[in-house]
Parts: sequence; structure tokens; C-alpha cells
Amino acid sequence: MMEEIECKPPTQLIVEASISSTDHPEKNNNCEALSPSCSNILTKIHAGYFRISLSLACQALLWKILTQPNGVSQDVLHVFSKLPSTACLLLWCLAALTQISLTLVYVLRCYFQFDLVKAEFSHHIGVNYLYAPWISWLALLQSAPILLQKTSLLYMILCWTFIVPLAMLDIKIYGQWFTTEKRFLSVMANPTSLISVIGNLVAARAAAQMGWKESAVCMWSLGMVHYLVLFVTLYQRLSGQNSFPTILRPTFFLFFAAPSMGSLAWNSITGTLDTTSKMLFFFSLFLFVSLACRPFLFKKSMRKFNVAWWAYSFPLTFLAMAAVEYSREVKCHVATLLMLLLSVVSVLVFLGLMMLTAANVDRLLGGIDDPILAFCKNQKSNAGATTK
Repeated sequence: MMEEIECKPPTQLIVEASISSTDHPEKNNNCEALSPSCSNILTKIHAGYFRISLSLACQALLWKILTQPNGVSQDVLHVFSKLPSTACLLLWCLAALTQISLTLVYVLRCYFQFDLVKAEFSHHIGVNYLYAPWISWLALLQSAPILLQKTSLLYMILCWTFIVPLAMLDIKIYGQWFTTEKRFLSVMANPTSLISVIGNLVAARAAAQMGWKESAVCMWSLGMVHYLVLFVTLYQRLSGQNSFPTILRPTFFLFFAAPSMGSLAWNSITGTLDTTSKMLFFFSLFLFVSLACRPFLFKKSMRKFNVAWWAYSFPLTFLAMAAVEYSREVKCHVATLLMLLLSVVSVLVFLGLMMLTAANVDRLLGGIDDPILAFCKNQKSNAGATTK
């Protein structure tokens, strides 16, 4: 008789394996090697901070135009001729130093925090401020001291170095507006989209001053056509899917900054302030008065200081520069008073923002309530979650 064989369940061997995310340390964020303060600055500083250097460069350009010998009248010319040349030079040096500092910080951000830069490029508001660094460089170049002649080879090389990236951004962004379904203009349009128009017009003025009239007309027409399309789109409120944050309402001033710059650019192309330039100046002046008569529109955005406040400065400076050219052309007392009023307002707003920025450096670098930073952080966290 065979003995019964007792069946026992097979022994199971369970091996737990845990894979650490630090198996590839080279894939970790390179910014960990930096100090915490440096890492924090690279995280907070985005392309929108170039509004500061752009305002400084435009203010330097305004002062340079005001102190030029072909003034509007003898009395006004006598007043501005008393401005010391060292003051204009110091303002330009401050603008150049600020621009160089922000550029170095942003280059480090591109190297150490490239995920944030990619997220910024994907943002329907943040992508428009990628024009700002190149506009600032072109404004600095046009307001440079007399030592840098506009006909010199160095001036031309620098000018085209800053214009080419603008043209590349145009091809990328404008192409998306009418070819990519999720990035149609009716979906992506917002007031900051006008920065791309300003970039083309500043480039047109720079090219015209070098004597490259055909290139200047090309950039001017590209900017003004897209301004017309953008203005109609935003005027009819077709961009309903992407909400515009209240804190960025100061960028509404870009509505009159574009035609003001268009008037200046066309004046440089034709060599005179003709009817087209005057029409653009009057239109920009009308838009400025329309916004100035509605201060409650900006009430909520003015509760706490933000870098977006610098969007008040350079549009006013563009309008003041257009008023200077208009005064030189018509040579009447009303135009002179208008030029003086706009120039004084521009300078006062600029000085006020300088003092507010110095008093709120911690808040400015803290990135509090910054919609672009919030989007970049969400994009980075989502990207990190998908890679796990």
C-alpha cells in the first residue's frame, strides 16, 4: 500500500525591487549645484522682466531725441540744451548695465532651468515677452552715444544680430496663428501680443537709420498689418478661451505704443513726418486719452506692486517721442505744449517706477501673484510627473 503523499503549497519567493529616481544623477536639475539664492533668482526672473530694461532704453532714447540740435522752437531748444550730456550718458549706461545683467541671468536660466523656459515659450502671454530682450537691445543701440555711428560696420552687425531673432520669432508665432488649430489668433490673442508688433516697428526704424530702406519697409509692413489684425481681434473680444489676468492690465498701454512706434518708424523711412505718420500719431494719442479717462480699469491691478507696472513706462515714452517728431514738423504752440506734457508725464512715470522698484525689490524677486511663473511651475511639475 502506497503512502499518501501530502501535498503542500509551493514555496513562493517574493523579491521586492525598488528603483530610485537617483539612478541617473546626471539627469537631475543642474541648478542644484548653485546656491539657493541664485537658484531662486533663476526661477523667478522670466522674459517679462525685460520690461524694466526696455523702459530704461526708451527713456534714454527720448532724452537723446530731445537734446538733438534740430529742436521744435528756440525756447524749447534752449531749455533742453541745458541738460548735461553726462546725464544722458549716465542714463544710457544704467540702461545698458540693466540689460546686460538681465541677459546674463536669462542665459543662465536657459542653461539651468530650461524646462521653465520651454514652459514660458508655451504660454500664450509669456511667449510674447521673448521679443522684449531684442527690442531692448535695438532701443539701446539707437540711443547709443555719438561714438557709435549709425553708418559704421559695427552698428550694422549689431543691428542685424538683434533683428534676425525677431524675424525668427515672427515666423514661429505668426505662422502658428493661422496654421495651428490650438494656437489660432482668435484663441491666443491678448494685449501682450502687441509686443511682437512693436518689435517689428523698432527693427524697421533701426534698419531705416542704417539706410536699408527696403528692409525697413518690409519690417514696417509686417508689423502694421499684424497690428491691424490684432487690434480688430482684441477690439471684438474674440479671444475668449484664454483669460487675461487682471494683474496684467497695464499692458493695455501697448495699444497706443504700437501706432506711436509705427509713426516714428515711418518718419525714419520717408525722412519726413508725412500724412501716414501723423495719422498714426493721432490714433495713438486717441487711444491714450481713451485709456487715461478710465482709471478704474487699472484699479485692481494697482493694489500690489508687480513687474507688470513697467508696462506703463515705455508705451508713454514711445508716445512722447512721436509727439517730439510731430512738434518738429508742425512748429506750433499747441504741438509744443503737447510734446512737453507727454515728455514730462513719461519722465515722472519712469522715475516713480524706479523708486517703487527700489522699495519693493523683495516682492519683485519673489514673483508673488505672477501668472507666468505659476504657469511655468505647473508645466514643470506636470512634466516631472509624466517622466516618473
